[in-house]
This record gives sequence, structure tokens and C-alpha cells, in this order.
Amino acid sequence: MTIHKEGFKILGVTFLGLAAINILLAFIPGSPAQTLKWSVPVSLVVFFFVLNFFRSPRREGYYHENAIIAPADGKIVVVEETEEGEILKGKAIQVSIFMNVFNVHINWFPINGKIRTAVHHSGRFMSAYLPKASTENERTTVAIEHENGSTLVVRQIAGAIARRIVCYAKSENTIKQGDQMGFIKFGSRVDIYLPPGTRIDVRPGQKVVGKQTILGWLE
Repeated sequence: MTIHKEGFKILGVTFLGLAAINILLAFIPGSPAQTLKWSVPVSLVVFFFVLNFFRSPRREGYYHENAIIAPADGKIVVVEETEEGEILKGKAIQVSIFMNVFNVHINWFPINGKIRTAVHHSGRFMSAYLPKASTENERTTVAIEHENGSTLVVRQIAGAIARRIVCYAKSENTIKQGDQMGFIKFGSRVDIYLPPGTRIDVRPGQKVVGKQTILGWLE
């Protein structure tokens, strides 16, 4: 287990902030020893919570040219036919994964292919569980063209707590299944839009593991 590079700055600021608070509490007149008895343990819990959030596990992935692997850890909250109007501009199958604050928050590319579009949209910070979060929240949309000509859309969506989406996808780059696509800080959601007729192997309520769980298969 290692720490993801996106966490270094936040961990440093968190450590210094907590240390400063405890130093100040130590100089408050009265009973500094009694104060530190609770402030130090609370500070350690907060720091290790943030440390755990930015963990980057060494994880073997499942690789197959036609498999669509989960781009994130979490729980399936949506599997339905819908309209994707930004990139596909037509019918698609939407699969959505909700990530709570205890999940690993790295995102991975679900297929091999070429990045056709990678666009960031400013927006709101509603709960990621809400259906309209897909179109109204802060988000990044990535379109990946598979070698068979199919286009798959992955959308990173900020939530009520998540305020920072990091996306490494660049237009026209060739990417490999299981490579890191980005990181969402402090709880959120990832939507995947698949071509109609795609075989889907997951259901709402199912927990998935990024890089390992197969969401479905491209024809």
C-alpha cells in the first residue's frame, strides 16, 4: 500500500494544521495536559482518515480487449437505458458507480482505446446520488474509442463533499485498460455510457472493485 501523489499536498497541510492546533492548545491557560488528552487522539484520527482516503493499493487488474472493467471502487447505483446528449447524442446504457469516503478514489480506464474528447465542466455540488448530478454537477467527460469502433463515455462527477476532480486523459492519446484515468477527492460518482446492446454483467446494489470487476462486454 502506498500513498497516491494527489494526496501529498493535502496530507502535508493537514499535518501542519493539526500540529499548530495542538501547539496552541498546549499554551492555553488552565489544564493543557487535560486538553491534549483529547485533542491529540482526535488529531490522529483525522490525519489517518485523510491518509486512508489517499491510499493507492497495489492491485492486479483484469485485462481483456472486449471487457469493460470497473473504472472505480464503489457500489452500482444505476443500470438503465438513457440518452447521452453530450458525446454520443443518442441512446446508451448508463452504469453508475457511487464512491463513498471509504472507497479507493483512483479512477482507471475501463477499456483500451484512443481518447477522442476530454472536457471539464464547472457546475454544482449536489449529492452524487441524485440523477441530475450527471448533468448539473462539476464533472469531467472522457470519450474513448475502442479499436472495434465503439465509443464509450466515462464521466467523473463531483458530489456534495468532493470538490476536486483530477483527470489525466488528454485528447488523441492512446490509453491502456487499467491505466490511471484520474482521481476524485472525497466521495463522488463515476458514470459510464455504453453502446446500446452491450452485455451488462452488474446490477444495482452490487459492490465493484476498480480494475477487477467486469461491468460488461463490448461486441
